[in-house]
Amino acid sequence: MTVTTENIIQTGEPSRTAWRVATLRAVHQLLDEPVVLDDPIALPILGAEFEAELREDPYAYNEPLARGLRAALVVRSRVAEDELARAVDAGVRQYVVLGAGLDTFAYRNPHHGVDLRVFEVDHPSTQQWKRRCLHEAEIASPESLVFAPVDFERGTLAQGLADVGFRSDQPACFSWLGVTMYLTETAIMETLGFVAQRPKGSSICFDYRVPEAMLNPIQRVIGEVMGQRAAAVGEPWISAFDPAVLQKQLLELGFSEAETYDPDTLNLRYLYRRKDGLRTGGRVMCARV
Repeated sequence: MTVTTENIIQTGEPSRTAWRVATLRAVHQLLDEPVVLDDPIALPILGAEFEAELREDPYAYNEPLARGLRAALVVRSRVAEDELARAVDAGVRQYVVLGAGLDTFAYRNPHHGVDLRVFEVDHPSTQQWKRRCLHEAEIASPESLVFAPVDFERGTLAQGLADVGFRSDQPACFSWLGVTMYLTETAIMETLGFVAQRPKGSSICFDYRVPEAMLNPIQRVIGEVMGQRAAAVGEPWISAFDPAVLQKQLLELGFSEAETYDPDTLNLRYLYRRKDGLRTGGRVMCARV
């Protein structure tokens, strides 16, 4: 049987978006050279059958919209992991991946020698799914990894982290990728406010959408198509931010600095002079306490 996103959902798995992101991260390992995000776990975590199908025909996921999304998601991960490297060099020893999905950082962690603890935060059902994927792929969970199941309808991020040993008196680096566009501004600011209250040296990187009026005609059409696809699978986009207004909001929450990376900056830093023409239209914000 061919393994598709529809098969995954029909068997009770939680998110089409999480599966799509993981698939495109795996395709990046097969099609793009040089890779922006070197991820040897990306293919095996999807399961042997689906990995074999991807290796046989990765070009099924190479149409223009998929290429642009693939570029955006691997670049945003590089930004977050580069920020983590900076934080680790400064002495931070806690890394929190919010909305982890099938994120693979903890299983290829280059900072294990400095006793970095990695907390993966997600809904309990999503984490059960991920644990099953890891088990079936025979990918061992390192001792440095801590799963923090949080059902935001019944609990809070603060309590969920406290329950699994997160040290609120020590700085932490947070990654929050592929999530804000699905949340209300109130929910977003609540989470950012929590991070802003962490000790000095803490930080967060997250991606976000900008209002349609700030896009050029081509970007607007692409955004409309991708937004329609997200809504069609029951995961509609909700929030968008003007970068300057968002920076101001972050400073008002208590961050000492907030640095936004627009597409031009990201393409120059991570996708400069590529022969394959891979480009991102995404935006990432890094805020530091």
